[in-house]
Amino acid sequence: MAINYEQLGVSSQKEDVHKAIANLDKGLFPNAFCKILPDILAQSPEYVNILHADGAGTKSSLAYVYWKETGDISVFRGLAQDAIVMNTDDVACAGATNHFIINSVIGRNKRLIPGEVIKEIIDGFEECIEMFSSQGIEIAFAGGETADVGDLVQTLIVDANLTARFLKKDVIEFKNIKKGDILIGLASGGNPTVYEKEFNAGIGSNGLTLARHALLHADYKSKYPESYDAARLNNEAFYAGHYRVTDPLPNSPLNIGKALLSPTRTYLPIIHRLKKEGLSPKAIVHCTGGGQSKIKKFLTQHEVLKENLFETNALFGLIQKEGIVSTLEMLKTFNCGHRMELIYDEKQIDEAMEIITLFNVEAKIVGLVSQHNLTKPATQVKYFGETFNL
Repeated sequence: MAINYEQLGVSSQKEDVHKAIANLDKGLFPNAFCKILPDILAQSPEYVNILHADGAGTKSSLAYVYWKETGDISVFRGLAQDAIVMNTDDVACAGATNHFIINSVIGRNKRLIPGEVIKEIIDGFEECIEMFSSQGIEIAFAGGETADVGDLVQTLIVDANLTARFLKKDVIEFKNIKKGDILIGLASGGNPTVYEKEFNAGIGSNGLTLARHALLHADYKSKYPESYDAARLNNEAFYAGHYRVTDPLPNSPLNIGKALLSPTRTYLPIIHRLKKEGLSPKAIVHCTGGGQSKIKKFLTQHEVLKENLFETNALFGLIQKEGIVSTLEMLKTFNCGHRMELIYDEKQIDEAMEIITLFNVEAKIVGLVSQHNLTKPATQVKYFGETFNL
């Protein structure tokens, strides 16, 4: 059967959430990717502050199933990287690229998640922070909170909060965007970067609910009812696939479980280097919730034409095939090949690409700003010979 996010009780666009916060103050720079505050920490007019929160989402439920099936407790370490990167790469879009403070926020069902799992997650935080340090990016780990909330959380949730203080002049806004500006897409997966150890399947931390239930076998429905919304046991969309987590992912060096659990790739080292070289983009989009439609939220008076997306990789192709997921649903739920977009004036493209290649991250021009000064934004994607208006 064809499945989508709505059937699974999830929204890729989170319209109700955006409506609920519509009247909140947007901060000093309303057009920035993240809310930016005055320098409350040190009261300097030359600096600004960001406090950001994000996490690994339902990837933690998949890690639980993989651990129970294989005994490999190390998979929980990747959740820490997911939580960190979903924060760092969001604030990088606003111009913050170094000197962060982060803490962990973990909620667990103690009956199912023992201390050994928590240790793996905390070790994962420290391991990921060391990786950033190797790239000249300093993150201080401030500890955090681990709460036993079995009445609320069926297995585990892993989140993080990040604080940054940086120069106001370095803030990146979605302004001065003009017709003809170029979008560089940075691949979400593929061979290891200079700061990764393993092949990455590219899914990041978005769309895991849909991916998990599109691919994984119905046996898990009765075997691990704590891993999903078992109150809706008769909904055929849950665990509707044919694969076990240990089955190989076709045309990939990973099995299905490890592919879905690939730690979210960071682009912060690249953006930090571009900034140091005087090549900061005009704007940056982290294609997380909303996938390829994310840019529309920020370019509110522009039309964007994406006609050169990355080819569908093994994991995204299998999700679409097994879940009979429409291409439109795929584009609005998953990054579909690139999870970061850098917007440049055409004159800077070659210099920026030269820096990016140093990190062994595949990058290419995926589109351009085709119109501006519109009353309503538009994002048009040409994908496999079809045109989609997101």
